[in-house]
Amino acid sequence: MSKKHPVISVTGSSGAGTTTVKSTFDQIFRREGIKAVSIEGDAFHRYDRAAMKAELEARTAAGDATFSHFSYEANELAKLEEVFRTYGETGRGETRHYVHDDREAERWGTAPGKFTKWEAFEDGSDLLFYEGLHGAVVNDDVNIASHADLKIGVVPVINLEWIQKIHRDKASRGYSTEAVTDTILRRMHAYVHCICPQFTETDVNFQRVPVVDTSNPFIARWIPTADESLVVIRFRNPRGIDFPYLTSMIQGSWMSRANSIVIPGGKLDLAMQLIFTPMIHRLVNDARRA
Repeated sequence: MSKKHPVISVTGSSGAGTTTVKSTFDQIFRREGIKAVSIEGDAFHRYDRAAMKAELEARTAAGDATFSHFSYEANELAKLEEVFRTYGETGRGETRHYVHDDREAERWGTAPGKFTKWEAFEDGSDLLFYEGLHGAVVNDDVNIASHADLKIGVVPVINLEWIQKIHRDKASRGYSTEAVTDTILRRMHAYVHCICPQFTETDVNFQRVPVVDTSNPFIARWIPTADESLVVIRFRNPRGIDFPYLTSMIQGSWMSRANSIVIPGGKLDLAMQLIFTPMIHRLVNDARRA
């Protein structure tokens, strides 16, 4: 962990709402005059789109039906750890972008499915912000979690995760329900062994829980809305968290355990603003004093 150059890590799948979380943090940074450098988990995939397809085919032919982007070996985790460590020590580092579609290709000048070149961070940033799948990994080879000053987990309950993936992949990629189901099954091993353990390392977890029937996600016609959901917020260390203040400020919220608060789904942005603004202030003020 760094005092002089703080690192904030948000871990979770895109279906969990990490993009919404990044938008909330961007608002905080802009409002509080904090210069953040942002990196994306996709930038640290080991393979581009064509190479990943070839690797999947080779592993399937060899009898491995568990390899996916969730897997440790599908990602440059040592590189990600190096970026966290280097930034914490020096305030410097580098990143690149994975180009998903034609719109991003026009922006970055690189073909869809490819990576841009590695480029150095701009000088003078106050903190590093990561959003992706592997921001709190601890295994035999890396300890990424140890280099982050604030670790946040964002994850829906599993059936909701599946509903969101099925709808997203069918709508944006033209996949059939069967094809998406195959992807879900392929990812399950890595989800259990690579993704879930990270939420033990995170300082604050946000888990979205639908309050409508999601018992068969493979036939669900709609994704549950924010108003049809609750969000459980769990603090790894509740010391110093003003729960009476949070429950008074967030209408409809309540404490479910000594370290947990439940809020209406539509109050997620407000809750994050209330929780993280003072935390970010402390990180940045400590860094500036250092």
